[in-house]
Amino acid sequence: ALVIDDDIYNVYAMTGALEQQGMTVVLAEDGRAGLAALREHPDVAVVLIDVTMPGMDAEGIVHALRATHEAPLPVVAVTARAMPGDRAKCLSAGASDYLAKPVNVAHMVALLKTWLGRTP
Repeated sequence: ALVIDDDIYNVYAMTGALEQQGMTVVLAEDGRAGLAALREHPDVAVVLIDVTMPGMDAEGIVHALRATHEAPLPVVAVTARAMPGDRAKCLSAGASDYLAKPVNVAHMVALLKTWLGRTP
């Protein structure tokens, strides 16, 4: 899993939960680093990306991921701004799914099982 997030607390929580599920986690603190990490780790099976980050926003990152990654890649937008319409906005930007912060670990694991078609 590639986690793109600039908040160390979110990174820590998601990384711990993903590793407990047996996943290897690659970290990136912004969009540009995330795109570089994906080039360095082409075996990434899913991307979890914070919606609000400095520099390149999630919409720009998702568009770049979709343009540069040939295989279908689930991209889950993760946001603290769980406002009405945010889910639709993330999905219309190209995200595969959406999680609200604070992330409910059981919900995240179930969501990843769905997108990956197996136990993460």
